[in-house]
Amino acid sequence: MKRPKLLAIISDKKGNVLSTGVNSYVKTHPLQAKYAQLCMEPSKVFLHAEISALVRLKGGEPYRIAVFRYGRLGEARNAKPCRICERAIKDFGIKVVEYTI
Repeated sequence: MKRPKLLAIISDKKGNVLSTGVNSYVKTHPLQAKYAQLCMEPSKVFLHAEISALVRLKGGEPYRIAVFRYGRLGEARNAKPCRICERAIKDFGIKVVEYTI
């Protein structure tokens, strides 16, 4: 069975894309590990799409993050950020969170 892919897009107030990220089941990052530890979930160190997008953020003022997940048939699937990602999003000052349900 193929594992689901998630996509996160961070944009500014005008809608300009500042960064994108996808989840990984083999890669990690110190920022992912930091937030996993802060949320008392140290085993969740594999890179989430939201953290991946935050890591790639190189400038601009992040305002909105949109997280997408689709099934094999193209149907929207739940992509609500987990507690780890919610905390990171809040700490980075992102005001609007959108996701597929």
